[in-house]
Amino acid sequence: MSYQVLARKWRPRIFSELVGQEHVVRALSNALDNERLHHAYLFTGTRGVGKTTLARIFAKSLNCEAGVSSTPCGKCSICREVDEGRFIDLLEVDAASRTKVDQTRELLENVPYAPVRGRYKVYLIDEVHMFSGGSFNALLKTLEEPPPHVKFILATTDPQKVPVTVLSRCLQFNLKRLPFEQIRSYLATILTQEALEYELAALSLLSRGADGSMRDALSLMDQAIAFGGGKVLEVDVRAMLGTIAQERIHDLLQLLAEADAKGVMRQVAEMAELAPDFSGVLQELLALLHRVALVQAVPEALDDSAGDRKRVSQLAALVAPADSQLFYQIGLIGQRDLPLAPTPRAGFEMVLLRMLAFRPECASGSEPPNQGHVPRAVAAQASASAPPARVSTSPQSAATEQTSTPKRVDLSQWHTVVDALKLGGIARQLANNCVFDAWDGKLLTLRLDASHRQLHVASSEQRLCKALENLRGEPIRIRIQVSDLSDTTQSTPAQTQAKERAERQRIAEQSMEQDPLVLAMQDRFAAKIIPGSVQLVDE
Repeated sequence: MSYQVLARKWRPRIFSELVGQEHVVRALSNALDNERLHHAYLFTGTRGVGKTTLARIFAKSLNCEAGVSSTPCGKCSICREVDEGRFIDLLEVDAASRTKVDQTRELLENVPYAPVRGRYKVYLIDEVHMFSGGSFNALLKTLEEPPPHVKFILATTDPQKVPVTVLSRCLQFNLKRLPFEQIRSYLATILTQEALEYELAALSLLSRGADGSMRDALSLMDQAIAFGGGKVLEVDVRAMLGTIAQERIHDLLQLLAEADAKGVMRQVAEMAELAPDFSGVLQELLALLHRVALVQAVPEALDDSAGDRKRVSQLAALVAPADSQLFYQIGLIGQRDLPLAPTPRAGFEMVLLRMLAFRPECASGSEPPNQGHVPRAVAAQASASAPPARVSTSPQSAATEQTSTPKRVDLSQWHTVVDALKLGGIARQLANNCVFDAWDGKLLTLRLDASHRQLHVASSEQRLCKALENLRGEPIRIRIQVSDLSDTTQSTPAQTQAKERAERQRIAEQSMEQDPLVLAMQDRFAAKIIPGSVQLVDE
């Protein structure tokens, strides 16, 4: 027996087997069970969401030998013929191949005649929006007064092109894109039934690539099974789809947040060696930014469907909310313009460079790239044109030089220490959410607020230690203890900054409320200040 593709082999044959579209299934089931049947139905929705499948199940339910119901037997000759696509009273028409009015009239000539075998003659017209104006007029006359033994089921991916005169004579059902989780779960069920080895991460990639279409997901899985020799593994699916490992996308966003332009370009070069689809890479970056922004707004809304909850939480703490929103917007525009770039890689690199160039200044606590950097040629020219400095050997000059030598920063004054550290990213956030505990001359003990325990990462602790050594000019060891800080009167630098920001906000709002112009507008026009609309200029 020849191989049957999964999309056909696993096509639902009754309403209960259909994945998703519960709102449509419920309406059709109630109509069948209560015999409240309309003469024309219109199914709309993107490709592969079940329009034709629903139509066939509906036709089977109408003509099953066991009677009209939402649960056809599936065993009688009519049910089998519908499943096999050879039921004589189910006429499936592709409107794209019958655009001429003469062809439509020829199709509708047999409408008055009674069905050959079933109770109803069912016309299934796929992609009905492809009909010409004359064809729609010919169909309209039949839809106005159809014989009682005829049912019309129209399907389209573009309902905007269907005349309103036709729409008004149909019951309309909009089929939704299938959720990512629903597609992945169904793929896992099929592979289990087929006794094929698979990895959940591979199914996640296939489900995301299907873009809400179950048929596309099954076609991609067929391809993955062939590519992997009977196995659906993540490494094979990534190679087949040209996608990049999830960790690389996480690393790329971290480098963007830290304004590490060299690191970003190095990461792109490493990706290019794998010959990826850069449009797909940009989509994955946008999907990650969406999850990061979601965590920043509603932390409990984060799911672990991709198995990276901890890393996404760390990135949410690293990337400033303003950055995540700006990165997402630049990425969306870049995705639109990517086909216009000289090469996909060049277009992708320019999107990342825009993210680095236009990010809010010092949004993440780190300096913008190249800030304060003066080119050597400019510095040399300035030095050459400047008048020679006078050299003084007096004791006063020596004393001044001696007093200008910076003293070591007192580590117990942790707020001052954090302000002096040249840190960015997670390491900066880590320092901001700690308080000083003890210093014995070699070991510095800090206490980290328990609500920010996700910031305690080995690499960030090493960066903090290195920055402290550079600041003090001596070797330092640090120990960070995660604990509840409610038992101490100390405030973390982050808490202090938040209090200062809140105070500035209060003063700004009070100043706005007392502004003469605002008072005049309130008095004359009954104007009101919208709560939350007053924003600090420096934020």
